[in-house]
Amino acid sequence: MAEEEVKTNEAPVEEVQAEEPETFAKSGKKSKKHIEEVKAEEERQARKAERKATEATEKPKGAAPVTRPKIERRGKKYQEAAKMIEKGKAYSLKDAIELAIKSNPAKFDASVEIHTKLGVDPRQADQNIRTTLVLPNGNGKNVRVAVFAPADMCKVAKAAGADIAEDEEFIKQLEKGVVDFDVLISTPQYMPKLGKYARLLGPKGLMPNPKAGTVTMDIEKAVKDSKAGKVEYRVDKQAIVHIGVGKVSFGADKLIENANAFFDSLKSQKPASIKGSYVKSVFITTTMGPSIAIENLYN
Repeated sequence: MAEEEVKTNEAPVEEVQAEEPETFAKSGKKSKKHIEEVKAEEERQARKAERKATEATEKPKGAAPVTRPKIERRGKKYQEAAKMIEKGKAYSLKDAIELAIKSNPAKFDASVEIHTKLGVDPRQADQNIRTTLVLPNGNGKNVRVAVFAPADMCKVAKAAGADIAEDEEFIKQLEKGVVDFDVLISTPQYMPKLGKYARLLGPKGLMPNPKAGTVTMDIEKAVKDSKAGKVEYRVDKQAIVHIGVGKVSFGADKLIENANAFFDSLKSQKPASIKGSYVKSVFITTTMGPSIAIENLYN
């Protein structure tokens, strides 16, 4: 009896089997690296699905992303300047220029620009407007003029105010890729020599062109016009003409005179094939200021 009690009180001994170590292949789908990569990808996909589920409950389906109005993404000075301009109103040229000067937020002497949307097709040869004019009060820029011409004409160009007027030395500078001028004037017979530098000068808008008055035999007049404020304007691919008509420091009267000279020039360039509105819209602005719509008086 006592022996039976002892046997019943003894705890059963469980056989402990040692776990066999997990084995991996050296490479392939059963390798340790591949298995770990699969687990990591599964965890990443699970997190992604959880994030999508959270976003779906927080944001209504099809809701547009919330973005601030463009004016709120501008600087404080710009926002203050924009408050001076009545939205949707077209001002007279005089009022627009006075308002542009007043609303200029820049500390430096900003340029005053006019941007004109035309009803032309720039792909048509007769509607691809490009010309030059001399602004009555200049454009406020110090223009560096270079002349590439025979020696006798170079002397005339220097006397007229050209900054650079050379022959062979000028070519040597172009060979080195040196371009330290804003306007290049050349005679027709010297143009072939500039052909090999078209890739250097063309993208910078410095290649002489008869339409721009920079390929001419009257070197003296071309230099004086460039120094006096001669500007070139042309319609871009969006049928818009951009031009600077001076600096804020000019004052309203001089800027109005320059602007009227531009509009008169633009009107004279109206193609005969244009049907309907020639000038669609006109805006004036300073370098860093808000744009101001101008009444369309030039159709």
